[in-house]
Amino acid sequence: MKSLPVLYIKPGCPWCVEVVDFLSKKAIEVEAVIVSGNPEAMRKMIDLSGQSKAPTMNWDGEVLADFGVDELIPFLKDKGVV
Repeated sequence: MKSLPVLYIKPGCPWCVEVVDFLSKKAIEVEAVIVSGNPEAMRKMIDLSGQSKAPTMNWDGEVLADFGVDELIPFLKDKGVV
């Protein structure tokens, strides 16, 4: 079984809220990781993406960083999930 895509988020981030809501409506499961107040998770996100902005997604090694729903849709289409 493949592991779930990892979605790095920050509480109160409007883009994060929109992305989580969109994924929920589309029934796309992700592992949400809150990076605020979690130095280890923040470091992992920065190591993966080269930046500290959320949301950031790691889907089987392919990273989409600092995005909104408009950028997420084509990324998901490439994965064949929307």
